[in-house]
Amino acid sequence: MAVQWFPGHMHLTKKTIEERIKHIDVVIEMVDARLPGSSANPMLAALTSKRPSLKVLNKQDLADPVRTALWLAHYNAREGTRAIALDTTDGNAARRLIAPCRELAPTRGESLARPLRVMICGIPNVGKSTLINRLVGKSAAKAADEAGVTRNEQRIVLEDALHLYDTPGMLWPRIIVAQSGYNLAASGAVGRNAFDDQEVALELLDYLKPSYPQLLAARYGLQDWEALQSEELLEAIGRSRGALMAGNKVNMQKAAELLIHDFRSGALGRITLETPEEYARWLAEGRKLDAERQLRKDELRREGHIRAKTSAAKKTAPRPKRPAR
Repeated sequence: MAVQWFPGHMHLTKKTIEERIKHIDVVIEMVDARLPGSSANPMLAALTSKRPSLKVLNKQDLADPVRTALWLAHYNAREGTRAIALDTTDGNAARRLIAPCRELAPTRGESLARPLRVMICGIPNVGKSTLINRLVGKSAAKAADEAGVTRNEQRIVLEDALHLYDTPGMLWPRIIVAQSGYNLAASGAVGRNAFDDQEVALELLDYLKPSYPQLLAARYGLQDWEALQSEELLEAIGRSRGALMAGNKVNMQKAAELLIHDFRSGALGRITLETPEEYARWLAEGRKLDAERQLRKDELRREGHIRAKTSAAKKTAPRPKRPAR
């Protein structure tokens, strides 16, 4: 199963960013510190490539601190990019955004006539609205532990000569890195109707078993579980948490929901689902597979098995009038 989620309002967000970026000095992209590569939007990178960027690794309190350090070094090595890690529940930490933004655009924000214009973007449910509320000291933006809550752009004056433009959370139309889709689903960035809980839970276990075995054992009190397949392990987790049905059978759907919840809430411990090296490998594999898919698609089109897209002229041609009843 490929995890994909790009509802209509995200297309409108893309259009908004395309227009707004013409007047923006610095772009803040919030990513999830538990999946900093998978939660960085490649479509956003293309839209804002000519602007200085501040990468904010949010939810660092839920992420593996050793891996967070690796990701900060990875992003800070890029030209025109700064990276910091934040926990948006800390109001003082949120103010740390202002200084690096001013450093990235030192000629702006010197007066009210030349305000520093900053646009903040990110995937759904990455904590952007919570951060903005901390910055302004009130509930200026809706915040909820659910993907797709913010739907409209808004401008917030943080300081004199510093204007922040908030945008709704946005994914990208096609996720070519399969593991990124599963990681995004596990984190809560994808709508519930776009993935299967059990499949995501099994993928999560496939990663956690070799990377964080001690956290699994500690959370679920498991003994001699290392040789279990992921399906068997999910069943053992469900049994340990009381996710049982009639006949003492494990409710696998409930077990999957429990595991995903434990990851999202931090009950499992501080976990990061990818390193820079792992993500680079996944991305290379995804691009290779995507190129092969496009070649097959082009070949089928040449052979006439796939119809060419309707031309713009045909699309915009007026429909014939329906006969009157």
